[in-house]
Amino acid sequence: MNNRLRELRERRGWSQGELAEQLDVSRQTVNALETGKYDPSLPLAFRIARLFGKPIEYVFLPDEA
Repeated sequence: MNNRLRELRERRGWSQGELAEQLDVSRQTVNALETGKYDPSLPLAFRIARLFGKPIEYVFLPDEA
């Protein structure tokens, strides 16, 4: 699944570690999310969208078929 997580994080000037702290996950999880190696659970996806004040569909994009 593609996402805009890195773009949103960088706009706020946050490091991966700072975002991880706010989401209560590891920095490695944030890195895996940003690189598309890990798809978040639904509760985590909602927390991320809420943190950035964006709809979940804006943050997470379906893979192109």
